[in-house]
Amino acid sequence: MVQLTRIYTRGGDTGDTSLGNGTRVRKDTLRVEAYGTVDEANAAIGLARLHTEGMVDAMLARIQNDLFDLGADLCRPEGETADKTTLRVVPEQVQRLETEIDAINEDLDPLSSFVLPGGQPAAAFLHQARTVARRAERLAVALADREQVNPEAVKYLNRLSDLLFVLSRHCNDGGAADILWEPGKNR
Repeated sequence: MVQLTRIYTRGGDTGDTSLGNGTRVRKDTLRVEAYGTVDEANAAIGLARLHTEGMVDAMLARIQNDLFDLGADLCRPEGETADKTTLRVVPEQVQRLETEIDAINEDLDPLSSFVLPGGQPAAAFLHQARTVARRAERLAVALADREQVNPEAVKYLNRLSDLLFVLSRHCNDGGAADILWEPGKNR
């Protein structure tokens, strides 16, 4: 269990921070950008949860915990010696998202166009969380081009944005309240 006794350390006052293994890096490194954006996605999901309940809220609560695991995974460089306490995203977490996507999508109206973010408050906030998750994925992919990254972490982010999309449609009355893109409408 993590125990935080001091909130500020002054260690980052000069623009550096510590990774999970204690290595000091600049706060604007790609790795810090990636796990920082995962944190943003988590906060966006927290906002969405203000408008959800039941199964959707429980799913999002679990995902928020997963995102802390994912942030811990990204903040500890892959390839170094790991012990039992090193958190890594595992294939089962990705598979759970896929199962949930399939189950939710099965009950949605088919799409005839792209969906504009909006509709019910929960759906709008889920769309916002989806776009932040996509940005986190792009940063994780860019990081993986330069350094070792757990491939399951990248897969998780990819599936997460898909799940947030189908959840937004679910929260928009099963897709009935979706706002569809009308190409060229304002020409």
